[in-house]
Amino acid sequence: MAAGRARRAIVSGTRLVREQRLLAVGLILAVMLVAFEVTAVITALPTITGELGGDSLYGVSLAAYTLANLVALVAAGELADRFGPTVPFALSIALFISGLVVAATAPSMVLIVIGRTLQGAGTGAFSPIAYVLVKRAFPADRHAAMYAFLSAGWVLPSLFAPAISGWITDAFGWRWVFWGIIPLATAVGLLAVRPMRAYGPSDSAGSASPSRVPLAIVAAAGIGALVVGLQIANVAAAVVTSVAGAGAALAALRRLLPPGFGRARSGLPALIAVRMCATAAFLGVDSFVPLAADRIHGATPLVQGFVIIGAALTWTVGQWYRVRKPGRSPSSAIRTGFVVMLLGVGLVAPVLSASWPLGATFAAWAVGGLGMGLLFNPSTIASMSYATEGNEGLVSSQVTLADSVGFSLMGGIGGATVAIADRTSWTLGGALGLNFALAAGLTMLGMLASRHVRGAAAT
Repeated sequence: MAAGRARRAIVSGTRLVREQRLLAVGLILAVMLVAFEVTAVITALPTITGELGGDSLYGVSLAAYTLANLVALVAAGELADRFGPTVPFALSIALFISGLVVAATAPSMVLIVIGRTLQGAGTGAFSPIAYVLVKRAFPADRHAAMYAFLSAGWVLPSLFAPAISGWITDAFGWRWVFWGIIPLATAVGLLAVRPMRAYGPSDSAGSASPSRVPLAIVAAAGIGALVVGLQIANVAAAVVTSVAGAGAALAALRRLLPPGFGRARSGLPALIAVRMCATAAFLGVDSFVPLAADRIHGATPLVQGFVIIGAALTWTVGQWYRVRKPGRSPSSAIRTGFVVMLLGVGLVAPVLSASWPLGATFAAWAVGGLGMGLLFNPSTIASMSYATEGNEGLVSSQVTLADSVGFSLMGGIGGATVAIADRTSWTLGGALGLNFALAAGLTMLGMLASRHVRGAAAT
């Protein structure tokens, strides 16, 4: 009760503006840290796999990061509801830094994967904690703007991280990409923790409810088994591993996500389905365009990163457009976003031809980023409208879990196609073409699911 009274006193007293500003700065810097790390590493990853002979683990390194994210975000949402956001945030920073050290000193791709796993476990807590704090610390009429600010935290890093990462990789080597992020992570951790301490656990948080973390571990292990199974050369072993993994993951996700999400049942389940389709579709293109630029076009690391910068810019443009013009309903706003993203996926496909100019690919994928921006904020706001006091962490973890599962599945499946092409006569262009086709299919599924989307106020 004391923590709740302290929180209400801060929100209603003269310290309101100062506390909110400090908290907003800390949360946005945490998002910027994640954005810088993700974008910088994706830019350097083709060089890393080329130097360490690890093309077969390209997709595994992407999937390992997001699978660790999956477990961490569930744990963070649970801990934030029960104990407040400070402890899980501090632990996440420590895990993140340890992962950077492991990757920076890695002599093989196996240790790169381990380092990326630790980094994913660290950054997984940031989004659910940010969503919890927006819900608890800011008035309802500021939520849309705060969610947009958080997503806008991806813009500057996405603009400059590829260039910086490419330059560092060319001039000093890819290891310094990881070393350079450590002081940034330390500074962000020290700055962001301070204003979080004013917000303890909710007075109505249910501490007696069973932990969902074991289910998250099972889901992550199942998705991981599915991804590994897709890359096994022996057909029988591949089928057994993949089917077993898919079964375990589905059983766990049915208990982690709102009932009916698989059928996109009206309300929050449909919103969760929408987010899963959107993030999977976006990653199905965004993570593999730099690889196409490297392997098919022979582009430098700097150019590889530049090709996807436009999508980060237009994502933010789309989000701020929705803040200013929310649209008639979340359903129509989300559906429009999917239509624009589908157009972007189609326009980016010619990157698979060596004669296609990468400048055109930059413009094409900017269209896809705009579509993601148009649907992302409406889906976040509508989803968090279902969060009541004491379960903000639960709902925020379900939203971010959908993002993580979408990223993990598409990163794993897409990486499996690249690995198969690496060891067979199948061309890399064919593998990436299949990834883009899957992304297009997911956008169409998202359009269908968006018909059942509505916020809590509408129900």
